[in-house]
Amino acid sequence: MKDFNFIRFIIGVVVMYILGALMDMLVHNVILGSTYASLKDIWREDMMDKMWIMYVLGLIFWIVFVYLYHFFYKGHYKTGWMKGGCYGLIIGLFSAIGMSYSYVMYPLPLSLAIKWAIFAVIQLIICGIVLSFIYKPKDLKE
Repeated sequence: MKDFNFIRFIIGVVVMYILGALMDMLVHNVILGSTYASLKDIWREDMMDKMWIMYVLGLIFWIVFVYLYHFFYKGHYKTGWMKGGCYGLIIGLFSAIGMSYSYVMYPLPLSLAIKWAIFAVIQLIICGIVLSFIYKPKDLKE
């Protein structure tokens, strides 16, 4: 990680966060706003009180997104099961973030949303490790 540029990473996260927020506003407020309004009975009554969670999840999403780009762009690949575990962790975090949005929108227990997120990460780490044993180049000596 000696070539990791922290300033560029932070700039990337900030730009992605702002761009993502702007695109979310366009899609969810402008394009889908009337659809959401017609479904107001299914939304959590206190959803607006929990919107801060959406902002935190968005920030985590964009941090992982930018790091994933750096990880693959710079070729920071682990080998063997570590590579699979890292891949599973990264994809697991993406999956957990996506599932966590459901908690904000629907009247689900927080404990269920947390369990979904944790189990998604654990399952995808395991899957990544297993995949590393199945899918490896023939010329790779580990």
